[in-house]
Amino acid sequence: MPASRARFVAATAIALALAAAAPTVAPAVAPAVAQAAEGPAQPFGIQSGDVTTDSAVIWGRPDREARMIVEWATTEDFADATRVVGPAALEDSDLTAKMILDGLPAGTEIFYRVIFQDLEDQTIEGAPVAGAFKTAPAGRAAVRFTWSGDTAGQGWGINESWGGMKIYETMRQAEPDFFIHSGDYIYADGPIKPEVQLADGSTWTNVTIPEKEKVAETLNEFRGNYRYNLMDANVRAFNAEVPVFAQWDDHETTNNWYPQEVLTDDDRYAVKSVALLSARAKQAFAEYTPSRIDGTEERVYRTVSYGPLLDVFFIDMRTYRGPNTPNLQETMSDETVFLGAEQVTWLKRELSASDATWKVIASDMPIGLVVRDGDHFENLANADDGAPKGRELEMADLLRFIKAADVDNVVWLTADVHYTAAHFYDPEKAAFKDFTGFWEFVSGPLNAGTFGPNDKDATFGITVDYEKGPAEGQANLPPSDGLQFFGQVDIAGDGTMTVRLKDLEGATLHTVELTPDAPES
Repeated sequence: MPASRARFVAATAIALALAAAAPTVAPAVAPAVAQAAEGPAQPFGIQSGDVTTDSAVIWGRPDREARMIVEWATTEDFADATRVVGPAALEDSDLTAKMILDGLPAGTEIFYRVIFQDLEDQTIEGAPVAGAFKTAPAGRAAVRFTWSGDTAGQGWGINESWGGMKIYETMRQAEPDFFIHSGDYIYADGPIKPEVQLADGSTWTNVTIPEKEKVAETLNEFRGNYRYNLMDANVRAFNAEVPVFAQWDDHETTNNWYPQEVLTDDDRYAVKSVALLSARAKQAFAEYTPSRIDGTEERVYRTVSYGPLLDVFFIDMRTYRGPNTPNLQETMSDETVFLGAEQVTWLKRELSASDATWKVIASDMPIGLVVRDGDHFENLANADDGAPKGRELEMADLLRFIKAADVDNVVWLTADVHYTAAHFYDPEKAAFKDFTGFWEFVSGPLNAGTFGPNDKDATFGITVDYEKGPAEGQANLPPSDGLQFFGQVDIAGDGTMTVRLKDLEGATLHTVELTPDAPES
């Protein structure tokens, strides 16, 4: 993040903290309107997301029903501020509200503050909460972003004595233009206990709330999982300075779910229908993420264009899949569906139409890693190294299309498996060869248990360039063991892409530099 943005957010946070502690009323921000201590507060901070060259989504949540107002400017002193009156935050949306700011200048630092106006007494406004972001460039300017996934899983919650979710602070210090959360945004199926005993005899102490005492089934319990993560100071500071591009996977609902599933063998759930659970989960996801997905939008997959150097294609490997099976069918059927025909058609069309130098596919699961679900398979890989079968048939069709349509410079980014890796898919080493070789980079987790590395499936020629995870025989290592990971991507003005895999301390573990096959003039 540019120093001006960091200074602005930090200085504003200090000023607001002092104002909240003082017995006086803060100056008015609009005629006949006072910022008052009794005005709506914002305990969960603010967020921005899905930023383009001329727009961004802004999110907020007051502590009671109130009207959202956003003031934005291109200078720290707000001398050129524009005030936009937004929607009411009501109980129906769990008090969440978001609006799209449009008409923004490209490639520009935008300073903003979110204010909530009391709906019973409109002369009162709560204290503003400040944030900043940069719009995407219109020209070939450098871009930096980070990605990772898997937040607060396997019982590892907010341990304030350890410093909270520290990897978010590490990512903030990397100063990215935006962050891709690759899924497992929450662990709705992962209760948080007050204490966890560690292998060395010490105790991991979690902040707890009622909504995290059991698996999420009601809409309020799903919402509570998002509120829980926003209780962490590192997460709130990160959200104020870094736009988030949100994606989902399984744990936003329950582990390894598919739409047709019925949880007959899981005694933790009184609600057995995954279709019902996932509908509630998707509403909470739409409400609590700073995305263009709203409560009526069924689609999580979408394209975000970030200037001429980068388009990001967010896919959804969860909503449209068939059941988890042995995954060895030799012809396509309802059981082999993974992305689904409509989404595949969309992705082919969007990739073909993209003029961006780099086409990043943000995927919620890796392609060639084996992820089992008992005797069945959760991922598309089926541990059979031969020709594509089962869910691999759909991926083979997509990869064949990318080659035939001459779509260049495609890179896959993902999380899910709770370790970090760099993979190259090499047609010369694959059972299925009708595709152009490409890179896939894996990162995570973010304050969750560390696992892996996973078995590999050679159907698409996966080659491990680097991987780091627990030692053999170890699993579910706590965040305090240090094996927490994120990735950083830098695209230079000349189109060169540098991918770095980084750890909890921000140290670079591995670097891959990629030159575009067809750089624009």
